[in-house]
Amino acid sequence: MYTAYLRRCVYLYRPQTVVFAGLLALMGFQAQAQGYKYVRKHLERYDDRDIHYGFFFALPVTRFSIRHSPAFMQQDSAYRIYSPNKGSFRVGFVVNARLNDRFDVRLTPSVSLFSREVQYDYPNSASKVERRESTWVDLPLLLKYKSERRNNSRMYLLAGGMFSIESNVRRKENIGVSRLSTGTMDFSVEYGLGFEQFFEYFKLAPELRFSHGLVNLYRPTTNAAGIGIDRLTTHTVTLYLNFE
Repeated sequence: MYTAYLRRCVYLYRPQTVVFAGLLALMGFQAQAQGYKYVRKHLERYDDRDIHYGFFFALPVTRFSIRHSPAFMQQDSAYRIYSPNKGSFRVGFVVNARLNDRFDVRLTPSVSLFSREVQYDYPNSASKVERRESTWVDLPLLLKYKSERRNNSRMYLLAGGMFSIESNVRRKENIGVSRLSTGTMDFSVEYGLGFEQFFEYFKLAPELRFSHGLVNLYRPTTNAAGIGIDRLTTHTVTLYLNFE
C-alpha cells in the first residue's frame, strides 16, 4: 500500500520532478565546465611590489653600419666595404621599478662580448678583414609598457637608450695590415617587445630588442685601413631570456 502511495505521488508531481532533475543535471554540468577552465594563477601578488630583480642571458647579432667617404670612389680604394653580421654574447642583471599598472622603468646593466668586422674587397680579387673583439659595459635605461595580464602571461613593449663603454679590445689582423681605429664610447636608441610567462616560483620573459648607435665610432688616422670610410655606427638585434 505504501508503495502504491509513492507511485501515485511521483505520478502527480512528475513534471516538477523532471524539471528538478534537469536543473540538478545542468548545475552539475556548469560546475564541471567551470572546473575544467580553471587555471591556477602563479605569483598573484607579483605586480604589487615596487621593485623586482632578476638576471638575463642574451644573444646579440651585431655589425657596423658604414657610411662611405669620397675616397671610396678612388681607383686604389676597395670596390666594396661592408660589415657582416656577427654573433656575440651578453649577460647582466635586471632592476625593474613599478610606476603604475601599465608602466615600469627598467635598468639592465650588462657585460657584452662583441666581435665586429669590416671587410674590404678589392678589384684584384684580394680582400682584407679588420676584426675587433671587445668587451663592452652596457647601461640601458628603458620604459616598459605592459598589457593586461591574462592568467599567467602577458605582452609588453619597451623603449629607451643605452650608454656603453669599451673596457678592452683585442684586434686580429694580418701581418703588415694597418689597424682600423674606433672609439670606445657609444650611445644607442633601443626598442623591442617581449612576452612574460609566470611560473610557480619565477617569471620567464623572452624578449627581442633592436639597438641603433648614434655615435660615430670611426677615428680617422693615416692608416690605409680607414680609406673609404666616413662614419661607423653600431646596429644590433638581441634575443634576451629574462628570469625574474
